[in-house]
Order: sequence, then structure tokens, then C-alpha cells
Amino acid sequence: MKSIATILVEHLKSFQVTHAFGVPGKAIVPLLLAMEKNELDFVLSRHESGAGFMAGGYARQNNTLGVAIGTSGPGGTNLLTSAGQAKAYNLPILFITGHPSVKESGRAMGQDSSVFGTDLVKMFEPVTLFSARVDRADQFPLYFQHALETALTGRKGPVHLSIPADVLMEEIEPFTLTLPHLQQPVSPYMNEVKTLLDHAKKPLLFLGKGVHISQAYDEVKYLSLQYHIPVITTPGGKGTIRTDHPGYLGPFGLGGTQAASDYLNEGVDLLIVIGTKLTDMTLAGFTANMHPKQVIQFDIEPTFVGKSIPVPTLPIIGDAKVNLQAILDPAILEIAATSLVERESIVIPASPTEKISAVAAVKLMRKHLSAETILFGDDGSHTFYAIQHFDIEQEGTFFADDVFGTMGHAIGYAIGAKIAHPKQAIACLTGDGCMMMHGAEISVAVCHDLQIPFIVLNNGRLDMVDKGMRYNLGRSIGTVYEYPANLSLFGESLGAAAFRCFTAEEVEEALIFAQTYYGPTVIEIMVDPEEIPPTLKRG
Repeated sequence: MKSIATILVEHLKSFQVTHAFGVPGKAIVPLLLAMEKNELDFVLSRHESGAGFMAGGYARQNNTLGVAIGTSGPGGTNLLTSAGQAKAYNLPILFITGHPSVKESGRAMGQDSSVFGTDLVKMFEPVTLFSARVDRADQFPLYFQHALETALTGRKGPVHLSIPADVLMEEIEPFTLTLPHLQQPVSPYMNEVKTLLDHAKKPLLFLGKGVHISQAYDEVKYLSLQYHIPVITTPGGKGTIRTDHPGYLGPFGLGGTQAASDYLNEGVDLLIVIGTKLTDMTLAGFTANMHPKQVIQFDIEPTFVGKSIPVPTLPIIGDAKVNLQAILDPAILEIAATSLVERESIVIPASPTEKISAVAAVKLMRKHLSAETILFGDDGSHTFYAIQHFDIEQEGTFFADDVFGTMGHAIGYAIGAKIAHPKQAIACLTGDGCMMMHGAEISVAVCHDLQIPFIVLNNGRLDMVDKGMRYNLGRSIGTVYEYPANLSLFGESLGAAAFRCFTAEEVEEALIFAQTYYGPTVIEIMVDPEEIPPTLKRG
């Protein structure tokens, strides 16, 4: 007989989970003790949301299960935002929260997480794929199995189990579970897809974040070459194809290029959408005259298929990688890439002030970060500058979210990814607003000696909202910090190496330093607050 806490940890170890992330509390002490005994590392975050973000980066980097832990009451509610972010990324994370005592439920208890207090099971339902409380030890095997199956098959995503402290200590007979692996079926419509591709006169590929999730990098590249199809990407699809891929026109939507808009305005008869819901962020600037005659939409689940562009849409439900493999010709490797549309160059305007421009900062990042560096972009105009101007030299090296959009999440994602794979070069691009929400997590990177450059574009405001309000209303409200923070000093106070940069030379010096420093580096770049970000297409 073994305790539920011990069995849970032993299973996580058998799944090759090496780290769990969280903040301790009384209700989850039995789980922490089991982790210590079984040598599963517990990473202390500075806020539970940070723990959830780190678990997301860990799951993203290792392509496996992430684990985030919070105590009852506020420990659980603090995890909710990171669960919503994980759902947007389709990341399999097991969120575990505590509860003081199942036997005492119904009585007055501090940090009560049951229906009599803060009902965490109900709270987690909208931001996870499965949420349940384990009220008895004998329930745990089936609940745990169902949580794993839900998180790791089909439309992957976060799940939640609330396990009271006394249930964690109860003992049952050990059991064995293996991580589920479901063979993805091929869509029955792939012959129709092939026919549409064969007869298209002016097709266009539109790649979203789902290409990252399915890791269909080779498949979309070869599809483009086989059928001579130019490519655009969504904001979240940035990094799914190299910038120098022949026929790549750049991103569309927020952070989009003129080349992408011009091509759509010329008339497209077949738009092949892969791995995107086609949100308002993705379709910002998409006008009626850009409507194609036909859409083929690949998505893992059907909720939003055919609902954004009012034209005939062929739904291809399932894993993009599996479905694309069904129509690819291996001989495509011999096709000359020069037959595709020639990509237009982007002219970068000079900054109108002495302060460095965000565009120039992003270009310097590309110059000094290695091709294989994985860059996590936070939510704000800083990342949309990168979506437009940061060249991709290797697929799968740029991640940003255009769906849920949590400010500060990329800080934790970068830390979790580095913990998952210490030898992988990882960097984070964030903003001053994001840093003031979740920048304290850099302390975790310091404590674990993680070599991560945290590049912060500071213009003293919530820039994306500020410029959007000024553009649409003629003024902004509540978007400017009256006294902008000195974020290099903040980083230094946490123990990181820190730079405050005003010139291109200072930025380059800091980036070069960060490549060899043994721990994290905060590189604060003071950018022009009046520079117009590529985010004004959104209404």
C-alpha cells in the first residue's frame, strides 16, 4: 500500500517528468514530501501564475506533460490565468491544487476550495479540458487516467485535479499507467484537398500556431514547394517557416507585412489555412476584396472552422502533420524552389528621435542571437515588432500567442523551457508592462543559474493599448506610467546581470555579454515612445 501522493509522484517520474513548478502551502505538503522523497525537483516560483507559465514552457520544450502545483484557495485561483494561457497554446499541463480536508467539508475552513468556499473545480472548468476533485482515494486511479488521456490526446491541453490533503495521505494498492498515445486518423477529405490544390490558379498558404503544436514544419514547407504555393503566417504562426523560404511573404494581421497584404489584394482563389482559428488578431486588415473563392481549413477541432471568412470552407479536422503527410510527394525535395513568388524586401524607416527604435532593437537581436535560439515573445507591441521584423533562420524557434494574450507569460515560459533543456539556447522578448506583472520570476532563473537573456523594450507605457486608443479615439486613458520603472535596477535587485541601453552600441554590448554569462541577463532597451507599432489594423 502506498499513499496517493507517493503514487502520483512515482507516475510522474515514470513519465520522465523531472520538475514540477509551484508555491507551497499546507494543503499540498503531503505532495511536496513525496516529491522530495522520490527526487522529483520542485521549482519554487514567485507567484503561482509564474509556476503555470514555467510548466507551459517545460511542456512546450520537452513535448511532454508539464506539472504546476498550488495550494487551496488563492493558490489555486492564482493558477487560473496560466491555465487559460496553456489552453490557448494547447499545452498538456496537469494543474494540481489542494483542499484543507475532504472530511471537514461543509464546516468553516480557511482557504476552503470546495463548493462551500472557493470552488476551484468550477473555476478551472472554463480554462482547462477537464477539472475534478478527488474525494476518495479509490477515485484517484480513474480520475488520474482520465486527466492524462484528456491532456495528451486529440486536442491537447491543460487539466486540473483538486486533491484534498487527507486524500493525498490515504493509501491504496499501487497501479500502473502509461502515457496515452492515440494514432491520429487521416481526414476522409484529403482527396478533395488534393483536387483543389491541383486545380488552384493562385493559392496561398496561411500558417498558424497549430503548425508549431503538431510540429508540421517539414510538411508545410514541402507542401509549399510541391504545389508552388506562397506562404503567409499568423502572428502566432511566426516561426513555423524560415524567413528565407522562397515565396514567404511575411506575416499577416497584427505585425503583418505590406507584401502579404498586396498578395491577398491581387486575388486568391484558394486559401489553405493550417492551424489557426482566424481570430481578429490574425485577420486584422483583412478586407472583403481579399476573400478567396475557397478555403481549406486544417484544425484539430471544429469549433471555429468556417466561421471567420464567409466563403465555402472544406474542414480538415485532425492533426495537421498526419493529414499533410497523406498528400505529400517525397520527390518534392527535387523541386526547384525558385519557381515560387519572390519575397519583397522590407524597408525599415529610421527612428525620428535619438532613442533607439524598437525595429532597430529587434534587428540587433537577430544579429546576435544564434539561429537555433528559441525566442519566447510576450504580449505587447514589442513582440509584434518581432513578428514583422525578426527573421526566422530555423523553424520552431519563435513562439508567441495571439489568442489568450497574457502579459508576462513569456518570462515563465522561457524559464520552464530552459529547465527542461538546459543546453538549448533560450531568450525572452518582453516589455515594461509585462515585466511589472511577472518579472519577479527572473529570480527563479537566478537561483537556478539559467543562461537566459530577458530583453525588455521599455517605452514607459502599455504601448499596444496606448497607440490603439490614440489611433481610434484621438487620445489614450490610463496607459502611460507617470514614473517609468528602471527595469535594469529591478533585474539587478533580483540577482541578474543587468544593462540599461540607449544606443545600438550598448544593446550589442549587452547581447554579446549575455551569450557567455552563466546566469540570466536583463537587457532593458529604452525605445522611442512615439514609434508606431505594427498593431493598428485591429479595430
